[in-house]
Amino acid sequence: MLDFLGTLERTHMCGDLRAADAGKPVVVMGWVNRRRDHGNLIFLDLRDRSGICQVVLDKELTPDGHLKGEQVRPEYVVAAVGKVRLRAKDAINPKMPTGEIEIEATELRVLNDTRLAPFSPSEEAIQNEETRLKYRFIDLRRVEMQRNFRLRHEITRAVRESLSAQGFLEIETPILCKSTPEGARDFLVPSRVHPGEFYALPQSPQIFKQILMISGFDRYFQVARCFRDEDQRADRQLEFTQIDLEMSFPRQETVFAVVENFLVAAFAAAGVTLPAPFPKITYDESIKQFGSDKPDLRLPGLTDVRPAFTDEALATLQIDPALPVVAFRIPNVGELSRKEREDNHPMFDKNKGAKFIDDFKRLAKGFPDAAAKVRELAGAVDADFVIVVAGDPAHHIKASDTKFEGRLSEREINVYAAAGNFRTELAKKYADRHGAFGVTERVVAEADSKNGTAIDGSAAFHPIWIVDFPMFEYELGAAKWVPAHHPFTAPHEADMANLVSDPASVRANCYDLAMNGLELGSGSIRIHRKDVQQQIFASLGISEEEAKARFGFFLDALEYGTPPHGGIALGLDRIVMLLAGAPSLREVIAFPKTAKAIDLMADAPTNVTDQQLKELHIRVVLKG
Repeated sequence: MLDFLGTLERTHMCGDLRAADAGKPVVVMGWVNRRRDHGNLIFLDLRDRSGICQVVLDKELTPDGHLKGEQVRPEYVVAAVGKVRLRAKDAINPKMPTGEIEIEATELRVLNDTRLAPFSPSEEAIQNEETRLKYRFIDLRRVEMQRNFRLRHEITRAVRESLSAQGFLEIETPILCKSTPEGARDFLVPSRVHPGEFYALPQSPQIFKQILMISGFDRYFQVARCFRDEDQRADRQLEFTQIDLEMSFPRQETVFAVVENFLVAAFAAAGVTLPAPFPKITYDESIKQFGSDKPDLRLPGLTDVRPAFTDEALATLQIDPALPVVAFRIPNVGELSRKEREDNHPMFDKNKGAKFIDDFKRLAKGFPDAAAKVRELAGAVDADFVIVVAGDPAHHIKASDTKFEGRLSEREINVYAAAGNFRTELAKKYADRHGAFGVTERVVAEADSKNGTAIDGSAAFHPIWIVDFPMFEYELGAAKWVPAHHPFTAPHEADMANLVSDPASVRANCYDLAMNGLELGSGSIRIHRKDVQQQIFASLGISEEEAKARFGFFLDALEYGTPPHGGIALGLDRIVMLLAGAPSLREVIAFPKTAKAIDLMADAPTNVTDQQLKELHIRVVLKG
């Protein structure tokens, strides 16, 4: 028979009790984590979000409570009334924060029972992720998940407090808005009141935050929900949360300082110190040094080893001399067997028009001077695994086809990217050998266990600003320039004169923040003048009519005294994922979707009734 709560009120959280509380009367409530029956004594480990405490049911002291204790099982919800007492010295549990005390119960109320769950929250690891997501309400009880969301709360609070202290106002923007091109598919919402017309869920608050600058709010921020209908990855969900901000009259450095301030506060909330200011690198330098615009600085980057090879050697090796020749090393991996190397080959992106050499013994046998020079240039020692990546002359696009003066060509970027991707995948595979990622894992674990003492994060977390992105990309198939970013990004003032005459040379006044191989955020100084905005649209082939149809309200707003402004948006989920040491966003989002974009717990998406479709003036036609 279950009990009612009645007038009983909780006095303490389970995990908050300590030796100093000995002698106090307490009422604790939570879930039974574990039950141990020792005859006249029954021990219940009682759990709530703060932790676990031990409740003792003595048959002589509380026969009714002892009887109920015989019947309860793990995950029953109970309330225990009693007094805190110190444990005997030989019974102290040093692994538990509450291990010095226990509660001598005088009453036990069984508030609810439970069905047998497919797994127990007390299990440290549950292998089947689909089972975890289907029974998310059980999964979220686990200590690890409770820790992740407590951490998320503390980080979010620190960000809010930092931005508020820097003069920002938190303002909400619409969830139902107009469909505008943002780089991914919109989620569309049909209007019942306006048949055949649709709202879109925001991919970001981009236009609205710019309008807030026009409205004179000067500094805006929002912990914003955003929606993008794109393929899922470990670091990507259909719906996610951004730390979104915009400010009037900024320079790039103004934005950087604001972000660095709130990130330092966010990391401090997680028990980690993060040195600022962060280093800065241009897009071209990042591509050349790391083969990526979101570089992971925990491992050695790419090295230009073209000087190691003669023209004759390149011809013999069938390497395109007009393209980069780079090498990278994975420390402490050593030379691999032929079988081990072949197992790695599928990780190399063959679509980039690049090739690689990973059999260094064979290279040294045929070209001893070149191999020795490569190792010297790359700074490799005997224990390092060295790979050379270069352009493949057999590729159908010639090296000169996408070359424009003063910037990296598509073919060059592809060779660097192939090397960068291979470096990343090999680094993941051999993480146990090189140990670079283990530094981050140790700092995260240590910060979690220190309870308020800050841990130096300088060796574990490596933030870096990426600047001077190209404004346009050349689309070879369509033979035209297309925007590399959204069309409201301002070009560098010094490059304005080249918008039409030399698009290849135009740099965007935008910037990304990367950390440990993840893009944390992206932003830009915006276009605040209508004449410049029209120039950008014209250079992108967007007609006046098309621009008015897609952005009319925003273009109108630009005519009413728009101040110079700029901003950025950082992924809150990704920040928490890094600081929680989690392998995917699903560990730090309460109710995530699977890789197939399904909510297993709520069983979404699902069909809707014909009546609902009729009200929305919609008919569903499935492909045969």
